[in-house]
Amino acid sequence: MIKMPKRERKKEAPMPITGAGLIRFFEEEIHGIKIKPVYVIISSIILIISVILAHLIFG
Repeated sequence: MIKMPKRERKKEAPMPITGAGLIRFFEEEIHGIKIKPVYVIISSIILIISVILAHLIFG
């Protein structure tokens, strides 16, 4: 087996299978609002609790 330099091996590496639910993430940054995942989870939990409380109080 002939060993190739690392640069050539990276170019020939296969892409992930997209049909199996895997996608390729690019390192390019997209401009827009950037929110930490913790804030999204906390706000989702607060929204769920407020909907449940509103259902119990007004329902």
